[in-house]
Amino acid sequence: MSEDSGTTLERFKGVMQLETIASVMRDTSLCGLGQTAPNPFLSALKNFRDEFEEHIFDRKCRANICRGLRTFTIDVDKCTGCTACASKCPVNAIYGTRLQPFFIVEDKCIGCGICYDICKFSAIKVK
Repeated sequence: MSEDSGTTLERFKGVMQLETIASVMRDTSLCGLGQTAPNPFLSALKNFRDEFEEHIFDRKCRANICRGLRTFTIDVDKCTGCTACASKCPVNAIYGTRLQPFFIVEDKCIGCGICYDICKFSAIKVK
């Protein structure tokens, strides 16, 4: 089994353990708080299981909000080379020459989205 497969299995087992703990807590608590506290998690798991599984197995976030599961790229046709994104990047993952299209070094990018928020030309794309 590869290291990534083992990690995926551990993440899946973690969710299943949380589901078990939440169910036991709900079913055995003597007070109202203990009986209702697990409900948001159990409800989310029941109604959005497919999204939980996408995050775990496919390492994909369909809402593009989970930092480690999104990738930013620069559309060279829209990038004006204004340097706004590069100057705000906290890890210096954006390179280029002023007035020329810039690019993002994926291995350095932490997925914070600052570049996406700062770009006035909608040149930053998120996947």
